[in-house]
Amino acid sequence: MPTDAEPLDRLGFLTIGSFDGDDPGPGHEATLAVIELGERLGFDSAYLRHRHLQFGISSPVAVLAAATQRTSRIQLGTAVTPLGWENPLRLAEDLSTVDVLSGGRLQPGISVGPPMHWEHVREALYPDTADREDFGRERVNRLLRLVRGEPASSFSGTSGIETFSPRVQPHSPGLIDRMWYGASSEDSAVWAGEQGLNLLTSSVVRVRPGEEPDFAAIQARQIRAYRAVHPRGRVSQGLVVVPTDSATPAQKERYAAYAAARDVRVGVPQGPAGLLFAQDLVGSSAEIAERLHAHAGFREVREAVFALPFGFPAEDYTQILTDIATRLGPALGRPGPTG
Repeated sequence: MPTDAEPLDRLGFLTIGSFDGDDPGPGHEATLAVIELGERLGFDSAYLRHRHLQFGISSPVAVLAAATQRTSRIQLGTAVTPLGWENPLRLAEDLSTVDVLSGGRLQPGISVGPPMHWEHVREALYPDTADREDFGRERVNRLLRLVRGEPASSFSGTSGIETFSPRVQPHSPGLIDRMWYGASSEDSAVWAGEQGLNLLTSSVVRVRPGEEPDFAAIQARQIRAYRAVHPRGRVSQGLVVVPTDSATPAQKERYAAYAAARDVRVGVPQGPAGLLFAQDLVGSSAEIAERLHAHAGFREVREAVFALPFGFPAEDYTQILTDIATRLGPALGRPGPTG
């Protein structure tokens, strides 16, 4: 657990990559600039969310392909890719290609379940096969088999002047060990461990019927259950964290208002799935570090991928990332940038 004696090993961040629907170019460019900034600040990883049919990055793998050519060290991930929107074979090709371009830096996170607003998108997404699509865990297994290099075709060899491989090309041998699963329940966490996947936790957990809605305790229990079946698997925590050490008064006010608007969800399970949301952590790095060291979920991990708040201007992200790298990270035992 990360304490003063056992520091955080890896530090990353997660962004949604917002943009203006009428002029999307600047927003995508700003996302790439944030990743470049993260590398300069010494972050270990930068993750992108998926936002389909919204004004956030819809194709993180494509954006990360661009990021591979503008960075050299930082790990690049997705948190998470909802497989209901993807063909596992095509996704395996894209992931392997970007991993090769990055020199083995890709950290793909995935999840299962039907696409959001399925009843509204099914005809556009799967017009011929909607009633036959499997959105469960077998879709993950299909992807893992293909990434691992198992056969995708029964044909190999030469056809005319072209040569064909039975497995996904390019093949990136180390990618399978860098696959992550986004789980919000203990059952999903255990299943991820059984498949040999790394575990992405976030600011959302599922509350079991009759269970005390204590986010930190539930998350800690899920992580321990995962480690019981996969002791060597990596586990990352992804809370929304906003240090204000170098923030202007206007920024502090904006951050406080953002967190207050989201606090209505905290402590009360939401919807039929019983989703429980963590409180956003806003304050000085010293205050946030104290709260994290007391957080049962955080005490179970050695990696953190802190989520940036949505919809803020570039200067806010620069301030937040700089404070995380230079002040909060060191307060958690993670050395700050040296260059």
